[in-house]
Amino acid sequence: MSPLKSYRRGYAVALLVGLGESQAVLWKVFSKIVKLEKIVSLAGSRKDVRALYNFHEAIVNEMRPMLSEGVKSVVVASAPRTNYAEEFLEHVRDHHAWLAHGAERAAFAKMTGAATTVHEMTMLTRTPEFRKKIGETTMHETENLLELLEKSLNAPGEEPLVLYSLEDIEDKILRRWVPGQPKPEYLILADTFLSGSRQKNRLQRLMQLAANRKVKSRIVRADSAAGKRLLQLGGMVCILKLE
Repeated sequence: MSPLKSYRRGYAVALLVGLGESQAVLWKVFSKIVKLEKIVSLAGSRKDVRALYNFHEAIVNEMRPMLSEGVKSVVVASAPRTNYAEEFLEHVRDHHAWLAHGAERAAFAKMTGAATTVHEMTMLTRTPEFRKKIGETTMHETENLLELLEKSLNAPGEEPLVLYSLEDIEDKILRRWVPGQPKPEYLILADTFLSGSRQKNRLQRLMQLAANRKVKSRIVRADSAAGKRLLQLGGMVCILKLE
């Protein structure tokens, strides 16, 4: 079955940006499958500075919705003997500092390999190097989440920005959100907490409801720094954001 048709609904773990001479192909990487998301075409020549700038801006614009959904790990790939990936990452560093710094930052990794067709993408994602890159970006992403969690725990104000109990989190996610009040931004669970819970079906339903309401869900490894901190807090937290 084609990877484009057989992917199962779930939570994307990363974004793969395959850069070619005249187009960029954006793929959502799930735990067991990869799904084509967008194709961005270059209007003009790579030698045209303005055309290349507009091309890179168009890629970033297409990435924005995926990043807003909570996909914060990005692997940028281009074929051997090209510098397309480095050119794009340089554009991001020069013109989109929010992607490299602050609460909304993403973790980027660069690798060599074509990924603009289904066949190229399939071959690339099967390589040990790709799995290594995903692991590196995921590690950086969990570090970013840990930083956000600690900031939220220590935020001033009477209303807490971190919820711990299943009942409180369900209530906050399901209720009508009041403008001006903190709203759920992240639902984060340690993998061992989810796998070992007697209420696994209830948790999975909560994660689906959170996704429906645009709350970013993340499952992190219990042996990571973020996972260890989560277990100290009970295994699951919901981080709220002030609007």
